[in-house]
Formats: sequence, structure tokens, C-alpha cells
Amino acid sequence: MGSSRLPGKVLLDIAGTPMLARVVDRAGRGRLVDRVIVATTTRPQDDPLADYARDLAVDVFRGDEDDVLDRYYQAANQYHLDVIVRITADCPLLDPGVLDRVVEVVLDSGGLVDFCSNTLERRFPRGLDVEVATRATLDRLWRMVSAPHYRAHVFPYVYEHRDQFVTRCVTDAVDRSAMRWTVDTEEDLRFVREVYRQLGPEPGSWLDVVALLERQPELLRINEGVRQKTAHE
Repeated sequence: MGSSRLPGKVLLDIAGTPMLARVVDRAGRGRLVDRVIVATTTRPQDDPLADYARDLAVDVFRGDEDDVLDRYYQAANQYHLDVIVRITADCPLLDPGVLDRVVEVVLDSGGLVDFCSNTLERRFPRGLDVEVATRATLDRLWRMVSAPHYRAHVFPYVYEHRDQFVTRCVTDAVDRSAMRWTVDTEEDLRFVREVYRQLGPEPGSWLDVVALLERQPELLRINEGVRQKTAHE
């Protein structure tokens, strides 16, 4: 709830439903997803978020605000997870099919792949991000990394030290990485709301959104000036 650029964003309305519910619903549609856990902070300002998540009948874990790696680690312990999928709650156009493609790489590897994402070599629009790690990888990171920016975003150490892990990346034939579908600012929120207004409360797959933007490329101008924060920020 304490987002610096758009406070309270995860409970803001998108086509009649709070953004968190949109993300939880779309994540839960993944064929390979066993459970959805909302991992939020212990700060009082996040009480409404935790209460709403429980109303959605999903599991809630509350941990450190700044040490998100520890929050994930402790949640994995509490729920006895073998494979961890990281999705941020500000991606209401998350695609269950893309999520499954990333998870499948790790599951089909028989434990040989430590980490897979569709962001190591970004070609998908920002806002479809999926990161998947084995429990052994999460445990290893929790033990070995201490720098604040490594612990605030869970997996940046893997990105910067790929030689120490077995990684894979899911990509697409067309590079649409310049498209911005995540919600960090008012402009981003206007963009996502317009997509939902045009496509309805169930926007379909990410390719349905692409088709809309190809028909109406002017929609991309709504948030084209928004700068993505770096992990160090």
C-alpha cells in the first residue's frame, strides 16, 4: 500500500474490481499453479490489503517490508513450497499461459534448472513478468546475499551472476519489450483501465491485448513517458 508513485495502487479499481483481485485471479488460472499466496508486509498500512486478500480466499503471509527475499523465504517455509513463482501485484494483465510456459521449464528440467523467467532477455511487454525458482535456489540466495538491493527484489543476484546458476529464459518471436503494461503511476493506471474498458472485464490472453494495441496504437501513448525504476532504486 505504500507505493511511492501511486499509493494504495494494489487496491485501486480496474473495471469494478481491485487490482489485487485481478492479479490473484489471473495467477490462479495457471494450469501449473497449486496455490496463490499474497506475501505482504507487517506494517499496519497493509492491514486492509491483507484483509482483502483473505476475503478472496487466498493464503496471506506477512513479513519484512524491505527484505522481500526473507519474506519469500519465510512464506516458502510456512507453506512447504518446492517451486516458487514470483509475480508482482501491480500486473493486472498477467497472462496465465505465459506463466505456465515459464513454470513448465523448471518442472520439466527434473531439478536441473535453478531459475527461469521471461525477463532475463526481455521480449514480452513489461507487466507479464514471471520469475520461477526452485526451493533450493531460494534457500541458497537467502543464505548467501546481503546487499539491500539483492534482498529487496528477491532475484536480482541471479540476473547479475548467471554463471553461478542454471538459468533459462522464455522469449517470444516478436520484441514487444517497449510496451508497458504494469502499474506504477497514474498514467499506467489509465492505460490498464482503458484496456479493460475496451476488452471487457475478462481481457483474454496477452495476444488479445496486443491485437487491441495494433488496432489502436494511440493507447500506447498514454504511459509511454513513464520511466521504469531500476532495482537499485
